Amino acid sequence: MRPMILAAGLMLLAACQAPVAAPEPEARLPTPPSPPAQVQISETPCRQAIGEAASATLVRRCIAVSPATRPPCNAANPCDLIQSEIDRSCAQYPANGKPAECAG
Repeated sequence: MRPMILAAGLMLLAACQAPVAAPEPEARLPTPPSPPAQVQISETPCRQAIGEAASATLVRRCIAVSPATRPPCNAANPCDLIQSEIDRSCAQYPANGKPAECAG
């Protein structure tokens, strides 16, 4: 009888052991997005770079399409900056609803 009690006691003791914890999954931080490419912008004012008439046309197009409250649509700014504002603004319009100034 004693061996049976001893065996039962060992079985109960084995059942009372702390459960083996499953290994935790390795935590990984998400990979941050790469920064946007830097666009080289000229420092030369647009008026000086392409002339008064051409810069005035670019400025009018910029003002017509930009939703910004203070857009960089000024002939004293570089032409690249003005054109990038036109491109950015026109990209926000649906394909069939772009203003004529986006075409040009």
